[in-house]
Amino acid sequence: MKVLIFYTKEFAYTPSEKNLENAPEPGAPKAFADCLLACIQVEQNDEAKGVRSREKKLANHLKWAARKNNTNNIVLHSFAHLSDSKASVDFTKQLFDDAQMRLENADYKVAQTPFGYFLDLKIDAPGFSLARIWADL
Repeated sequence: MKVLIFYTKEFAYTPSEKNLENAPEPGAPKAFADCLLACIQVEQNDEAKGVRSREKKLANHLKWAARKNNTNNIVLHSFAHLSDSKASVDFTKQLFDDAQMRLENADYKVAQTPFGYFLDLKIDAPGFSLARIWADL
């Protein structure tokens, strides 16, 4: 799993184009303030490790990054452009849902961008050391 995190003063998205046939309706555009934007690519080898192992690893990494950036707000964004390897859609969505639940149980406010859509993005990310973090989990 590859994760690229941006601490953002503001992050907003507008659904643009559906890219998964069975994706549910995306809902209205949304905006968030003072949040981590976690761009996540779940890879094929993650499936062999199991969803529980992977979501725990992801949630722990995001908690660490949130503490470093002094925020409790996290947005999970499926971003299949960090590697050539891709996990199945079902595994990826399950991992996102389970990670969200784990983070919410730890008192984080968590949202997901619409799964199965390309989005128009607005990102206002300040320039300091831990405002951008890349990891291979």
